[in-house]
Amino acid sequence: MTSTLAVRARALVKHFGEVVALDGVDLDVAEGQVHGLVGPNGAGKTTLLGLLLGLAVADSGRLEVLGTPVGRTLSVPEGVAGFVDGPGLYPSLTARQNLSALAALRGQGAERAAGVGAALEQVGLADVADDPVRGFSLGMRQRLGLAAALLTKPRLLVLDEPANGLDPAGRHHVRRVISGLAADGVAVVLSSHRMDDLAVLCSEVTILATGRVVFSGPVSKLAAERDTLDYRLLTSDVAAAERVAAETPGLDVLRERDPGVRSDPEALVVRGSVPVLDDLVVRLVRGGVALREFAPVVPPLEAAFLALTGTGPGATQTDREDAR
Repeated sequence: MTSTLAVRARALVKHFGEVVALDGVDLDVAEGQVHGLVGPNGAGKTTLLGLLLGLAVADSGRLEVLGTPVGRTLSVPEGVAGFVDGPGLYPSLTARQNLSALAALRGQGAERAAGVGAALEQVGLADVADDPVRGFSLGMRQRLGLAAALLTKPRLLVLDEPANGLDPAGRHHVRRVISGLAADGVAVVLSSHRMDDLAVLCSEVTILATGRVVFSGPVSKLAAERDTLDYRLLTSDVAAAERVAAETPGLDVLRERDPGVRSDPEALVVRGSVPVLDDLVVRLVRGGVALREFAPVVPPLEAAFLALTGTGPGATQTDREDAR
């Protein structure tokens, strides 16, 4: 069964003077889907999020939000909520007062009193509901912004770096909230520089580089985009492991002169495709070499991101030219 699209964008273009912020961007986000939006600084992520929230309009292209065409006015249909560049808050007011004021501005003051408390509880801020926001950390402000968005019972939630400033416990809490919303049918579009957030939360991801889409699809396919991976091995016999690695077809043993390789006499860093790395493991076991650690130097999602955007050491000159 095909999911209903909460966002359908085709060939979106947005200029700021002579700067091309978006250059022919397509985007599909289904209901009940968490869709990641990533890219280097200046790639156009914030601009695209702003279009989805009705904070800006495209110069050309087509955009439908919750089944409604978005024209050349600063507006979006009911059911859209979120924030870009951090939530706007009143520092002298408490968390509860901030949400109550927001509900009142929307004409929902009286009937939303209980909703304010529920939203604060949902994001884990019930214990500091009556503390002034000026004393909140960046992570607490991000969670309060999420609570403000939840007040509207959104069908499309747009979040700019929602895990920014959060400690591990806070990230886990916010991830649980977002996953729960998606399970209830809410479409979520979030930007993030954290590949671990993408891996845990997102079913699909769109990567932007200089305003263009360089990848869009399932997170699992993104991880597979990287042809070769660098892996760090810690074994019972590093000399024997290096001999086995040198004899494994298609595998490169990285030396200290290679960028990003840490000097560790007890470890070995190798580069190869997934099948070649699998072959190495089989050869080590057959050779009686015990594996104590076998992990990517850079997580596969991050490696793919760096290569696709032409921003990492694994990117080729062609990658960098394509990303411009």
